[in-house]
Amino acid sequence: MMRIILLGPPGSGKGTHGKRLAEVLKAPLIATGDILRHAIAEGTRLGMAAQEDVKSGRLVADATILGIIETRLEQKDAQSGFIMDGFPRTTAQADGLAALLGDRKIDRVVNLVVANDVVVNRLRERWLCGSCGAIYNLSSAPPRVEGICDVCGGKLTERADDRPETVRARLEVYERETSPLVAYYERQGVLRNVDASGPAATVYAAIQDALGRAAV
Repeated sequence: MMRIILLGPPGSGKGTHGKRLAEVLKAPLIATGDILRHAIAEGTRLGMAAQEDVKSGRLVADATILGIIETRLEQKDAQSGFIMDGFPRTTAQADGLAALLGDRKIDRVVNLVVANDVVVNRLRERWLCGSCGAIYNLSSAPPRVEGICDVCGGKLTERADDRPETVRARLEVYERETSPLVAYYERQGVLRNVDASGPAATVYAAIQDALGRAAV
């Protein structure tokens, strides 16, 4: 099992492709965004600490995120490998992850590259199921029944942080804080860039090539 990190701005497809990879490779998908949103909904200490940062598009404090990751990596299913979505977001977090892993190394970092305007348009039309987490796009992948999840029949909702003004703020933060990770992992020889602006099937095929294995 591989240890994989998916990098890319919000709306680049990390969640969509991460879920498919998790199913094919039988590896746990560790999505810090989902964990944070659950904590906020539950009103936990972590959720309360992260709530304002998430709403405004700022990065959540390193100590908070590293605490989440440490707890998740201690679970049995993550011992041999994982797919990381949404973490690390800074070189400081990358150093923290390396410390948590010890002798275990990251096998591949896939950097999903997409233009800002494409991201804003994608997220403007993104809707999610509050029950099962299925993702829809009103233009490219709409549900069969408006507002209802095809998978479980749950209600579809728009995330507050997908609104254009918040998305642009998130992209500014990404460019400033997360882009240096590209150079960080390039130096380690594990980074592969993938053009994520095309159809999902095309992007997934490019991710397969980047991983160097036939994940279909």
